[in-house]
Amino acid sequence: MKKSEKIVSRLKSKPNNFTYNELKIVLQGRYVDINLGKTAASRVGFINNANSHLIRLHKSQPANILKSYQLELILEELTKRSLIE
Repeated sequence: MKKSEKIVSRLKSKPNNFTYNELKIVLQGRYVDINLGKTAASRVGFINNANSHLIRLHKSQPANILKSYQLELILEELTKRSLIE
């Protein structure tokens, strides 16, 4: 099992310590990081160039741990768009 597949499995289990860096690995190849402006230090975005779908969220500072509602929304969007099973 590849590293990204392991992290997707971890995401599906909705752990309380899922990091922004792990999310970037999950989205790698599916979405591209975008710049949300000069003052958007904690605001990040990812866009899927194939269908122009945008995921926006706030990085938790300083811990880098995503909130449970963020995991829920990301899982819902990725599943709905058949980007993860």
